[in-house]
Amino acid sequence: MDDTKILLSEKDLPQAWYNINADMPVPPTPLLHPGTMEPVTPDFLAVLFPMNLIMQAVSPERWIEIPEPVRDIYKLWRPTPMFRARRLEKALDTPAHIYYKYEGVSPVGSHKPNTAVAQAYFCKEEGIQALTTETGAGQWGSALSMACNFFDIDLEVYMVKVSYFQKPYRRIIMENFGAQVYASPSDRTNYGRSVLAQDPDSPGSLGIAISEGVEAAATSNGAKKYSLGSVLPFVLTHQTVIGLEALEQMEMAGEYPDIVIGCAGGGSNFAGFTYPFLWKKFTEGKNIRVIAAEPASCPSITRGKYAFDYGDTAAMAPIAMMHTLGHTFVPPGIHAGGLRYHGMASSVSALVEHGDIEGRAVPQVATFEAAVQFSRAEGIIPAPESAHAIRVAIDEALRCKESGERKVIAFNLSGHGHFDMMAYEQYLHGKLQDYEYPQAQIEEAMTHLPQVAMA
Repeated sequence: MDDTKILLSEKDLPQAWYNINADMPVPPTPLLHPGTMEPVTPDFLAVLFPMNLIMQAVSPERWIEIPEPVRDIYKLWRPTPMFRARRLEKALDTPAHIYYKYEGVSPVGSHKPNTAVAQAYFCKEEGIQALTTETGAGQWGSALSMACNFFDIDLEVYMVKVSYFQKPYRRIIMENFGAQVYASPSDRTNYGRSVLAQDPDSPGSLGIAISEGVEAAATSNGAKKYSLGSVLPFVLTHQTVIGLEALEQMEMAGEYPDIVIGCAGGGSNFAGFTYPFLWKKFTEGKNIRVIAAEPASCPSITRGKYAFDYGDTAAMAPIAMMHTLGHTFVPPGIHAGGLRYHGMASSVSALVEHGDIEGRAVPQVATFEAAVQFSRAEGIIPAPESAHAIRVAIDEALRCKESGERKVIAFNLSGHGHFDMMAYEQYLHGKLQDYEYPQAQIEEAMTHLPQVAMA
């Protein structure tokens, strides 16, 4: 097949999401109550989430039907295109074949609406009128703001302070859709005020913002629920629409990937793209390498500990088994705001431990070098988060050039970088610096992990 764009029609939109619970090669670990450290009950989780999403998270069924109202909204941008990166291959002079799935065609420019629309729909079905959430780079906040607008749900967003000021246009998008946006740590919650009391200049973190969103929902006497854009099982499930389409598109291209790559912060776009390929590996024996690309400044997979940890900085959210840098982790102000979470989704972490997924940490400057090289070849300016996957894809293609192997490489381009020009300006003017998270800080954070008795 000689096409550059591999396109599906709306009739090819998947009818169901893929739930990896059905095929996990390792048994699941339970979420624990942050107070008792016993397995959580649905009643505890129902304070934060609608029951239908809770049941999706624990479902053993391989397929979860996509409701028709969700599919109707998906059709605004789905199915998304897959591209054969022929111009990049030529620029690299590699025998490798490179494909990328482009989620930047969504109305808000990233993969996040795949779960935002689903969560807003399921909340509306249970009569929920208001949501709280957090956002790092602003992609999740933008997506949920759009989704809540579609379903007439109020939304308040706690946006990591460093991103709030780095990326004002993301905030304006949220406000355009009717959301209330606050820089986190804020003075609106008890936890936010406590952080500001200790450090008035705190840059914030996803863990802090999650704490504020959780507190705002938990103290609302049931008026608000909490919505999360990554990490949780139902979020990863909703994102598998990406990989399910990609499977069809690779079949149309007449090839199958040897290497599948996604950037990884909490695990949503990574799992959404790679889990359908892992389904084929687990059920049909398809032999692939799966690589999770993360920043060297926030290396939860490659340098974090696989342990039980709180999902947020204030230790109010459930405890999960995951690769973690410690819930007290406050990341540096790198420009890949969506990849600054202290932990990794439990299923992704378990599959790393089992040997099905490789983690790879890449530095910031090399990531932007790859982003610029990609944009000059393919014409798309990628989000800094997505550029981590590009960096790894380019590195693998260059290895093919050295070895002479013609491997097929596929990665998820999870969003465009049109609101990240400050980062590109710093790179292009030589002002961007690498930052490797200090081992001493990781070790100190490990002393604050919850003391969970392992059975």
